[in-house]
Amino acid sequence: MKEVILVKDGELALKGLNRSTFEDKLIKNIRRRLSHLGKFHFEKAQSTISVMPENGDTDLDEAAEIIGKVFGIVGYSRAALCDKDFDTILKTAEEYLYNKLEAVRTFKVESKRSDKKFPYKSPEISREAGAYILKRHPHLKVDVHNPDLIVYIEVRDRYTFIHGNQEKGAGGMPVGTNGKGMLLISGGIDSPVAGWMMAKRGIELAAVHFASPPYTSKRAEMKVHELLRKVAQYSGRIKLYTVRFTEIQEAIRDNCPEDTFTLVMRRHMMRIASMLAEKEGCQALITGESVGQVASQTIYALGCTDKAAAYPVFRPCIGMDKTEIIEISRKIDTFDISIEPYEDCCTVFTPKHPKTKPTPELLEETEAVIDWTELLKIAAETAEIRYISLREDAE
Repeated sequence: MKEVILVKDGELALKGLNRSTFEDKLIKNIRRRLSHLGKFHFEKAQSTISVMPENGDTDLDEAAEIIGKVFGIVGYSRAALCDKDFDTILKTAEEYLYNKLEAVRTFKVESKRSDKKFPYKSPEISREAGAYILKRHPHLKVDVHNPDLIVYIEVRDRYTFIHGNQEKGAGGMPVGTNGKGMLLISGGIDSPVAGWMMAKRGIELAAVHFASPPYTSKRAEMKVHELLRKVAQYSGRIKLYTVRFTEIQEAIRDNCPEDTFTLVMRRHMMRIASMLAEKEGCQALITGESVGQVASQTIYALGCTDKAAAYPVFRPCIGMDKTEIIEISRKIDTFDISIEPYEDCCTVFTPKHPKTKPTPELLEETEAVIDWTELLKIAAETAEIRYISLREDAE
């Protein structure tokens, strides 16, 4: 019995004349993510993409798990593919879903006949298939309102697809259909969530992490790699720049008032991230900041930070409280990694009483004590590059 995976593309159906472009990008993303499992054939029809393995030994369990994390997919199902012979359809439906039918108490059959030349109409297919299943599973009852299992029979132009309940997909838009963004990622809870949220809206991710050895450890950097690997399960491969930030932070400590340390640091991070964003062809910066969460994230401080950025700054967590952010971090499996006790550079030289209502003019005056141009340029140019994939052995 040949098995395929049926992918429902949801929101893409609203794209009108551009729909094909979005679907082609989605197929490209799926193909890339499944490449280590072998070759697949793809067919598009009626808001559904059929993912067909070319090798009968393909691990469809792993393929389905991967597809469930590809943005742009609202739902997916493993399905049996059979000929458009009515007796074959009935037999395949019962045999393919046998274990599921044995495990439930109620069911119904939903049929869809796209091929109008097929001699049975949709209600007739459902009625006959339901009767066939009831005869072989007498413990079952039909429940058309709230069944434990729905048996789907889809008669298409070339094949018939049979499957059970649809699994929920990751939703959103295919990554790469809405430009590219540079994610500023620390080792905390918020920034991986922010990257995941923007990737869900179709933004391809690059990332920059600021390290301050010897104040921060190599293990802290590895923590960031682990976080990005979790995000990459949804977004695809991420190019990571690790910037050595120690010299800049020490210069801030030695030349700026203590209450401005964090603000000046954040502004320099934005400047370096902007340089790397230009190099990568990004159209925006992405951070995990949320209004009022810490002193550097007051509305005044965020305004001052934006002044130093050369690109729009996307903050998808801006109106969320910590509980909401943690809920998403648990969903994408980054929370336990984020709370590991490894320091990041944002905690180095933290002022005791940070300024919460700064002005751009004040910070510009503070920064003017030395020329930062060369320090920032060197930090950007000497950043270490690493590609983070969803599988460590693929990096």
